Amino acid sequence: MRFFTTAGPIKPARHYCIPPLERLDLDAVLALIRDEKYFVLHAPRQTGKTSTLLALRDLLNAEGIYRCVYVNVESGQAAREDVEQVTRTILAGLASRARSIGDEFLDEVWLDISTKYGPYAALGEALTRWAEATPKPLVLLIDEIDALIGDSLLSVLRQLRAGYDLRPEGFPQSVVLCGVRDVRDYRIHSSSANAIIAGGSPFNIKAQSLRLGDFSQEEVQALLGQHTEETGQVFTPDAQEMIWTQTQGQPWLVNALADQACFRPGAANRRDPVAAVAIIEAKEHLILRRETHLEQLTDKLKEERVRRIVEPLLSGAEERHFTDRDLEYVRDLGLVAQDRPLRIANPIYAEVIPRELTWVIQEEFDQDTAWYVHADGSLDVIKLLTAFQTFFREHSEHWVKRFEYQEAGPQLLLQAFLQRIVNSGGRIEREYGLGRKRTDLLIVWPQAERTRKFVIECKILHKSLDQTIAEGLDQTAEYMDRCDAEAGHLVIFDRREGRRWEDKVFRERRASDSGAEIDIWGL
Repeated sequence: MRFFTTAGPIKPARHYCIPPLERLDLDAVLALIRDEKYFVLHAPRQTGKTSTLLALRDLLNAEGIYRCVYVNVESGQAAREDVEQVTRTILAGLASRARSIGDEFLDEVWLDISTKYGPYAALGEALTRWAEATPKPLVLLIDEIDALIGDSLLSVLRQLRAGYDLRPEGFPQSVVLCGVRDVRDYRIHSSSANAIIAGGSPFNIKAQSLRLGDFSQEEVQALLGQHTEETGQVFTPDAQEMIWTQTQGQPWLVNALADQACFRPGAANRRDPVAAVAIIEAKEHLILRRETHLEQLTDKLKEERVRRIVEPLLSGAEERHFTDRDLEYVRDLGLVAQDRPLRIANPIYAEVIPRELTWVIQEEFDQDTAWYVHADGSLDVIKLLTAFQTFFREHSEHWVKRFEYQEAGPQLLLQAFLQRIVNSGGRIEREYGLGRKRTDLLIVWPQAERTRKFVIECKILHKSLDQTIAEGLDQTAEYMDRCDAEAGHLVIFDRREGRRWEDKVFRERRASDSGAEIDIWGL
């Protein structure tokens, strides 16, 4: 029986999958190869890049026109800027991969070439001799190219460029560089030159840059349908919609949610349909386990150019303080969506990011939940926010300074405080983005008779208090209506210097223009 995989590359005989080459503009790729072009294929981690390259290799070799060899150069990362060791590692990998498809030429000569020509020329010389000795045009697929570091990466790129004019008789007809980032973003620190070298310069022969996209909604449904076809277990329409909504088609997330819901401990009986509630539970399992995919992504939050993008998204700031290059980089990582408006790529990432940024603080909070849950199991949001108001007044200056993302500190502190709700069986849904001037939080609290919803709208006081309240009331009421929430709360953070707590802290209740009664909390 096949299953959903979260540890690629895929094996169609064992894994449910969307055929990798169907996710590419295959005609365009084959045209680039036919026209002797060197190009880039990039996409975020665990999107299906390696599976696509392997499928392309098999297709080209089966057609018999080219000799196509795939190599993963990530192992060279361990040698860092030891160019000699990295070159030998790459040549050994190429020889091994070529031998696996019946070509032993490199296996017999690469070591001698490495010794004679040295680290800055051996790769180019090996490729020249190999292309001359191979009766078919050589196509080279280099995976994880951006794992290489500094002078090691510069050496590889420059040797590929140096032999470009010899193709196809004396150099590979086509080279595909594959990694997370586009080559335009390779800002390589050369230790030998003590300078930053722009990636485009050592590889300015690139004809095109292709990006492997996420699954479409139709592809998500097709993937889930393979499980139904093989096992008889269906995903309800609500479950399918939930998977699409939460992941926006990110391949690893789609497979991880489906795997958790169908195959992991606690999964539904195979005779029962997979319902939306199972997908919500699966999402929480992934986040709490801090899966490697999510941890690698959130580790990037420590980088300054990532912070310049994500921090104003979290705070809802109106102004941008980042460059287009910053935005291109964060999009390449898969953290933010490819299209406008600028936003986090999917709701799971949007939840993981603030939870990761507040992880340590969450652990330090008292997790006793009895004081804000009534005997009948209902949630006392008034009591919860009253406690937060007291906590914020007493501790915010100390706690906010502990965040790396201090501009979004108040919103993050509130979310960390509310996170205990998840530990009690509820959940928090988040909406935030550049220019929104607010952060939307929705508390979803299941009870026996019905699921209850509460909106918490967070705003930073920029204008007058009356203007901020008037704007916030309308925004909160609109969000309440959209989410079908029974109650709404508007939290206003006053970060202006010199203000006394007596002037900042208040609670009142007002009606919006639409008539919705909303509690307002000043902080």
